Amino acid sequence: MNCCSNPQCRGIEQIFDDSVARKELKEYKRKGVKKTTRLLLNAVQNLGVKNASLLDIGGGIGAIQLELLQAGVAQVTNVDASPAYSNTARDEATRLGWGDRVSYHVGNFVDLAPTLPSAEIVTLDRVICCYNDMPALVQASVDRARRVYAVVFPKDVWWIKAGIGLANGLQKVFRHPFRIFAHPTEEVEALVRARGFERVFTNRGLFWQVIVYAKG
Repeated sequence: MNCCSNPQCRGIEQIFDDSVARKELKEYKRKGVKKTTRLLLNAVQNLGVKNASLLDIGGGIGAIQLELLQAGVAQVTNVDASPAYSNTARDEATRLGWGDRVSYHVGNFVDLAPTLPSAEIVTLDRVICCYNDMPALVQASVDRARRVYAVVFPKDVWWIKAGIGLANGLQKVFRHPFRIFAHPTEEVEALVRARGFERVFTNRGLFWQVIVYAKG
């Protein structure tokens, strides 16, 4: 799908390009997943992943997918607005022998959502902060989750909002369409809980918060 009609989606294509994807894959191979991603993975695995299906939204280079495939996930749907990320994830999964277990979709998840299958596990690792219409993203994604919904996004405290505002100001000066968002945690949680999910894991770091929900 072409993202050009959506400025934020277009910004994602531009900022997360081939060079960024190659760099992140190299770092993943050398160091493994980021701390917040490891916390998310551990919490999800504690809820059971054997033979489960996964929908990884904004999957990047595919780190979550690769880790959970190794842990027993049976099938993965990857969605990313960055063609570079999607291509890198596909190449690495194929290299490791997982290529036939993953389907790849490039574009704006909210637009693609009606065409995508549901999954037992849905993950959004540092994705909510990259989308301007948080309610649309959360509603569309949690509606695809049958059992587990796991997210990583910034805390909505004043100093983080101030820093994000400064970063967005610089993006505007340089005429780059990409923006970052610190969406209210309570609003995210209300949308998730309205779909019958309960919070089962929380970790709040200096900037990021990891929250995992399970069907009540």
